[in-house]
Amino acid sequence: MVQFESPSRAGSPSSTGSSSNGDRKSKKSKRRDGGGSSKKRSHDDNDNAETTVNGSSSHKNAERRSSVSKPARDDRDRPEPPLKKKKRKHKVTAPTPEETGEASTRSPSPVIDFDGLSRPSRGTRERLEETDEQKAARLEKMKGAVRTLLECVGEDPDREGLLATPERYAKAMLTFTKGYQQNVKDIVNGAIFQEGHNEMVIVKDIEVFSMCEHHLVPFTGKMHIGYIPKNAVIGISKLPRIAELFARRLQIQERLTREVANAIMEVLNPQGVAVVMESSHLCMVMRGVEKTTTSTITSCVLGCFERKEKTRNEFLSLIGVNRR
Repeated sequence: MVQFESPSRAGSPSSTGSSSNGDRKSKKSKRRDGGGSSKKRSHDDNDNAETTVNGSSSHKNAERRSSVSKPARDDRDRPEPPLKKKKRKHKVTAPTPEETGEASTRSPSPVIDFDGLSRPSRGTRERLEETDEQKAARLEKMKGAVRTLLECVGEDPDREGLLATPERYAKAMLTFTKGYQQNVKDIVNGAIFQEGHNEMVIVKDIEVFSMCEHHLVPFTGKMHIGYIPKNAVIGISKLPRIAELFARRLQIQERLTREVANAIMEVLNPQGVAVVMESSHLCMVMRGVEKTTTSTITSCVLGCFERKEKTRNEFLSLIGVNRR
């Protein structure tokens, strides 16, 4: 008689086999998972780990440090730090007397004082305010000084050709230096007009005669004056008169050029002023190096002429300086 096994018993060997196979697969998967997770952990640990070089810790994502690991022997070999951009500070300008409505009693420029005198000194004011008796006494004093000079150079001041020389020279010297008793305000005489003009104005080839303060001999030349108005213009004849005022003094060319520019800037308050002077100095021609063909050029630029190269070059081109 044949006996059949029950389904439960018949399926047990297969189930055991399948279970053993499943266990093997699960172990392999665990191993794989375990290996992967360990690898992930190692990568995470490597990412989070800090690398220490020469005692300083830094992340991989941090900025790259300098390749110089040791201090340089020479300071010039050290890497320069990156330049930091400086923030521009807004300048706060004080309100002008015109904006505040207050009348200014003294000029801000050292060239002209509140009376309109230019570079005044004690002698300037005395000469401006002297009476006729004081003028006669000044002339006699100067005549005596010239007579003494003639005697000191070996001449006879009583001979016919030199009898009137002390008086002539004293009067001539007073004419050469008449700028000491002139007033800028009187020269301008209100000749400033509101014309709304904002283009360059130039008066060129102004003849200038002045006295060198170092040797008391003349230097002569030409002056070119240009300015860009701020709506107001000045009578063009006033520019040569201002130049004449400062030239009729004991001067040096550098100061003469600067004083003319500063005076125009103060009287007119334009956008800018430019003054160029070219002259020949007799102190270099008659004595010293005795070079008869030399000339000296000086310039003073203020305002927009100083700030803008294009404007300055236009002025120099118009007066002919750039053509040489």
